[in-house]
Amino acid sequence: MTFTQQLAAAWQKNNSLLCVGLDPDPAKFPAHLKGRDDAIFEFCKGIVDATADLACSFKPQIAYFAARRAEDQLEALIAHIHDQHPGIPVVLDSKRGDIGSTAEQYAVEAFERYQADAVTVNPYMGRDSVEPYLAYPDKGVILLCRTSNPGGSDLQFLDVNGEKLYERVARLAAQDWNTTGQIGLVVGATFPTEIARVRAIVGDMPLLVPGIGAQGGDIEATVKAGKTGNATGLMINSSRAILYAGKDEGFAAAARLAAQETRDAINLYR
Repeated sequence: MTFTQQLAAAWQKNNSLLCVGLDPDPAKFPAHLKGRDDAIFEFCKGIVDATADLACSFKPQIAYFAARRAEDQLEALIAHIHDQHPGIPVVLDSKRGDIGSTAEQYAVEAFERYQADAVTVNPYMGRDSVEPYLAYPDKGVILLCRTSNPGGSDLQFLDVNGEKLYERVARLAAQDWNTTGQIGLVVGATFPTEIARVRAIVGDMPLLVPGIGAQGGDIEATVKAGKTGNATGLMINSSRAILYAGKDEGFAAAARLAAQETRDAINLYR
């Protein structure tokens, strides 16, 4: 199955638009995991196993693994998801942004080394920063469009011949670059008006929406602005609010409760 097919199936099977972000910070781990060489894997595995039936996707953030020399644990984690929870796509959040042979190597990293189902990419160097990832037709390529951080407006709101720069990115992604149907966009939950604008431009293209939970994005506004005609189309990401819902050996059960509450809150507005 392609990434988009997996995602569509997961939306339906788990009745969920929730993407669980995996941003492991060992300083916040329960005491029984601290000091273990495999702590990052074991922590994330516990979260994944507790929430897999509530999520439409998982999104590991590569920096949280690479900063602690834990890339092997990231490989093992993605393999575990594929083996134990088949059909739930993994979006590698790496936000790569380069061109030519370097971008080709980043694509190898994401899709061959880590076996991710999709990857986040910064498209602001233009078409040739996107094309190397499209050489993997079964994979997803999720382009930064309107990001959730306040400083995103410094550039993404610039006027480009009568439209905002993020609108131009959305239009290029939907009309010129998405020849293989692999592309999705990142649009922050902190800007529901812009989510609606992007949805109007791109039709049913999948949107990865960070910014609920710890970043304060409004769930109701996000869902109403971004859902498609069949009440899907979104991967609404929550990371810290789920990962660190519990602080002891019951951390996974607490994460499950937080994930279920978030999924159900999202579903209220579908």
